[in-house]
Amino acid sequence: MSFLKHLPNTITCLNAFSGCVAVTMAFDGKFEWALAFIFLAAVFDFFDGFTARLVNHSSPMGKELDSLADAISFGFAPASMVYVSMKTMMSCEYVPYVAFLIAVFSVLRLAKFNIDERQSLSFIGLPTPANAVFWGGWVTSNYLGFTSMVYFEYFLVAMVVLSSYLLVSELPMFALKFKQFTLKKYWLQILFLVVALILFIVLQIESLPIIIVIYIVLSIIQSLMKK
Repeated sequence: MSFLKHLPNTITCLNAFSGCVAVTMAFDGKFEWALAFIFLAAVFDFFDGFTARLVNHSSPMGKELDSLADAISFGFAPASMVYVSMKTMMSCEYVPYVAFLIAVFSVLRLAKFNIDERQSLSFIGLPTPANAVFWGGWVTSNYLGFTSMVYFEYFLVAMVVLSSYLLVSELPMFALKFKQFTLKKYWLQILFLVVALILFIVLQIESLPIIIVIYIVLSIIQSLMKK
């Protein structure tokens, strides 16, 4: 049916809508809701590609639309959360604007992904959804008082700079894509998913930054093993 060809782009637009809601929630200081809508955007981000393959309809417009939606949901939304959080604890009123490096480098990451043919089965650089989950979990955990993470000014700025660099770095990172499921081939992905599930059950929201750090470390280990 002809309407099915529009379904993937419709789902992508729901991704963008969720990202917009996440931004407004962030600026209202409702960080747990902002994080929830970032996760909802991630669900839509997964299903738009899945649906495109299911109905056998992909297009250049869909690819560009996907990146534009991701720029909002996984770039501007987490940057907004970090900005609002930094405003409440920074001594200098201008320092919080550093948070928007997350949005800028997310856009660069997405543009790089669109023209990089090496990233069909894995990633080069930290994926924007992973970066968004890290910052969304970090800010929400501190806001809800679940953690006593180090949260002083210069450390946070350094973390923003580091994560921005990782977005556009040449660091190979594994993807959670299973073409032909075999334990030997996908042991790292399975290990990561098991550890992530256990951590989330035990620590809940506080586990999210830890899970992303583990993802980065495992990717580095895999890269070193291949050399």
